Amino acid sequence: MEQWQQWFQEKQVERTINALKKNNFEAVFVPDSKAACEEVLKQIPDGATVGVGGSVTLIQAGLPEALASRNIQLIWPIRQGKTPGEIFDLIRKSFSADVFLSGTNAVTEDGKLFNVDATGNRVGAMFIGPRKTIIVTGVNKIVKDLDAAEKRVKEWVAPQNAKRLGRKTPCVETGVCADCKSPERICNIYVTLAKKPVRTDVLVILVGEQLGI
Repeated sequence: MEQWQQWFQEKQVERTINALKKNNFEAVFVPDSKAACEEVLKQIPDGATVGVGGSVTLIQAGLPEALASRNIQLIWPIRQGKTPGEIFDLIRKSFSADVFLSGTNAVTEDGKLFNVDATGNRVGAMFIGPRKTIIVTGVNKIVKDLDAAEKRVKEWVAPQNAKRLGRKTPCVETGVCADCKSPERICNIYVTLAKKPVRTDVLVILVGEQLGI
């Protein structure tokens, strides 16, 4: 990265971290995935129940391997469930976890978290149920505001996730969101965390890498 690019990114991160804190979220910046894993593990006490939402970011950051070394009860529905029924049972259990881990679709420079879900299990557990939510996100997820966040999801995130998940939607064929009515549509629930939820502590770990979609 060139010197001026590094400077620009540092200023963007600084604005975003400060805005998140003003909105009562905890927020820290770490330089890389290794440091992100260390920060996550530091936040999880031994014996804790840890729920995990679907997230390419967490996998790319190496969280599965890091969590395997800890004395915790792990609930990772999409990895541990073998049938739709088993996955749904694990999702319900994750809502009572001590700690919930997730990525995010976008974080705005004015300190908001924007996410789109198919079923709501990931976004729901972010703000109610678990005592603490830890959100890990790469600097590539930073956008100017909520309009830019929604545009990012429609034009970039949703088509790629639909393709990754093997969904039968128009965007998988065209690469362009058609605001479809497909029963396999993944963009069903739009959630903005504008401020820290009343009953859930939220820590945002912003990583100085390109992570996730």
